[in-house]
Amino acid sequence: MLPAKNFSPQQVAGITSFPVGLLGGIATYAYGESLLHAFVVFIALIIVSYISVFVMLQRFIYRKIKLIYKLIYQTKASKREEFYYKNILPPKSIEEVSVDVEQWAIQHKEEIEILKKNESFRKEFLLNLSHELKTPIFAIQGYVDTLMSGALDNPEVNKKFLNNASKNIDRLVNLLDDLDEITRLESGEQLLYRQNFIIQDLIKEVCESLSIKAEEKKIKCFIKKGCELPLTVFADKEKIRQVLINLIDNAIKYGKQNGIIEGSAYKIDGKKILVEISDDGYGIMEEHLPRIFERFYRTDSARARKAGGSGLGLSIAKHIIEAHDETIHVRSKTDVGTTFGFTLPSAKS
Repeated sequence: MLPAKNFSPQQVAGITSFPVGLLGGIATYAYGESLLHAFVVFIALIIVSYISVFVMLQRFIYRKIKLIYKLIYQTKASKREEFYYKNILPPKSIEEVSVDVEQWAIQHKEEIEILKKNESFRKEFLLNLSHELKTPIFAIQGYVDTLMSGALDNPEVNKKFLNNASKNIDRLVNLLDDLDEITRLESGEQLLYRQNFIIQDLIKEVCESLSIKAEEKKIKCFIKKGCELPLTVFADKEKIRQVLINLIDNAIKYGKQNGIIEGSAYKIDGKKILVEISDDGYGIMEEHLPRIFERFYRTDSARARKAGGSGLGLSIAKHIIEAHDETIHVRSKTDVGTTFGFTLPSAKS
C-alpha cells in the first residue's frame, strides 16, 4: 500500500499516469484493436501523462512551495540553499508544508506581539520620563520667575524659594544620574568588582546610614533574630550596598509609623545566599507586583511622588542583581507588609 504522505512529484506523476494509460489501453482493445496496439497505447499514455503531470507539479506547485520556503527563511539563497530547495524540499507533502507555514506564522505572530509590547513600554517610559523631568523643571521655572518678578528683594521669601529651587535641581540631577546608571547596567558597560564580605555587616551599615530618616517615623531597622550568624557572599560590595539602600529606603518611605524593617540572610545551598529585606508597612496590591521592577512604575503615583525619588530605584536594583547572574523577587500583602529577596553567590576561597 502506498504511503499516505510524503509523495514526491515522480510518485504523484506515476500514480496519476498509470490509470490513464490503463484506461486508454483497455478502450483501444475494446474498439477492436489488437492487444499489441492496445499495449503500445497503454505505454504511450503512461509516458505522456507522467511527463505532463510531473512538469505541471514541478512548475506550478513545487516552485510555489519553494518560493514560500524562501519567504519563510528570508532572502536570497546561497548555492547550498539552492541545493536544499531542489533536492530536499520537493519530497515534502502539502500537509507538511502547511504545518511549516503555520509554525512560521505563529512565530511571527509572537514576534509581532513582543514588538507591540515593547512599543507600548517605550511609549509609557517616554511619557513617564517626560513627566519626571517636567515636574522639577517647571517647579524651578516657577521659583525663578517669581524671584525675577520682585520676590528676590523680599528677604522673607527669597531664601525659601532658592532652597526649594535647589531641592528640585538636586532631584533632577539624581534622576539623570539614575538614568545614566541604568543605561550602563542595561548595556553591560558597568563592571563588577567582586569580593568576599559579610552580608549582615553591610545590612547594618545601610540601616545606620538611613537611621535619621527612619527615626523620623520611629521605624526600627535590624537583623532578624536567628540570622545573626555571619554569611559571606562574593559580589560587588558597593553595588549591593546600592541595592540595599534602595530597598531599605523604600521600606522607610512606605512604612508605617513605629514600624520595623528586618534584614535576613539564609544559606540555601552550598553555592547561594538568600538575602531578604522585610517590613510591616502598607504593602503592595497584587496587581502591581508583576510590574514593580519596571522603570518609573509607581503603585501609587501621588504618594510616591510626594515621597520623592526618581522611580528607578527598584529597576536599578533588579539590573544590579541580574548583572551578578542572580534573581530578585518580591512578596507582599496589603496592610501586612512587603519582603524583597535576592540571591548572591557564596564566598569564594
